[in-house]
Amino acid sequence: MLKRRFFLNKIVLFLSTLSAILGLIFLFWILITLTIKGITSLNLHLFTSDLVDNGLRNLLIGQFILAGIATLIGVPVGVLAGIYLQEYSYNSRLAEIIRNLSDIMMSAPSIVIGVFVYSILVIPVGHSNGWAGIVALAVMMLPIVVRTTDDMLSLVPKELREAGVALGVPKYRVIFDIVIRAAKVGITTGILLAFARIVGETAPLLFTSGNNEFFTLDLNHQFPSLTVAIYNLATMPNPQLVKIAWAGAFVLVVVVLIINLIGRYLVKDKK
Repeated sequence: MLKRRFFLNKIVLFLSTLSAILGLIFLFWILITLTIKGITSLNLHLFTSDLVDNGLRNLLIGQFILAGIATLIGVPVGVLAGIYLQEYSYNSRLAEIIRNLSDIMMSAPSIVIGVFVYSILVIPVGHSNGWAGIVALAVMMLPIVVRTTDDMLSLVPKELREAGVALGVPKYRVIFDIVIRAAKVGITTGILLAFARIVGETAPLLFTSGNNEFFTLDLNHQFPSLTVAIYNLATMPNPQLVKIAWAGAFVLVVVVLIINLIGRYLVKDKK
């Protein structure tokens, strides 16, 4: 029996190691291909011209406007919801329902969210618009922020809360001046990782914001988006347009990588 367990353990260990190596091989293959094709396609013209002139300027600005406004909407709502779950719900039935729904939303395919927002914000007005894209990204971001805030606040020792209450401080001041301050690094990291996720999303924007070849700040109509443009350009028969798609993909990966590294650094610094 003991020999059999050792044998099975070695088999599982071998298969696990092999799977990890295969995953890393494909990952490095993708990254190396993207880096080579992206760097060779980069030039200054891409950052000084709009898509109509074979540039990326309007797409980069549009992508960060969509993600930035979505963050301004999703973060306050998510943080306040997380505070409610941890500080005011007292593990009620409603809190469990909200946590379960949050977990389901985090695992929901982004295209489903895009279709939902499309049905309520695009169909009624008859055309794609930037506001619909913002709402779709905010909906994607919300459950991540809620769950992160809830988890980070749960790690704050109860003694800190009790000390604040013992001093006669109102509960809302204890939460914002003591509890939130103690958990701010973890919450900030969660927000950065949520932002990194939505800034690279394509599927929900295909149905909601569409794309625009020209520079615009009008969110009431189709809005430029880097991820949607990459998807469209990569399917074009013109090699020059495909090169622009490679350059845009490389820039997007670098931005997401930097944001993730900042989040990892904050976690490491906290430890």
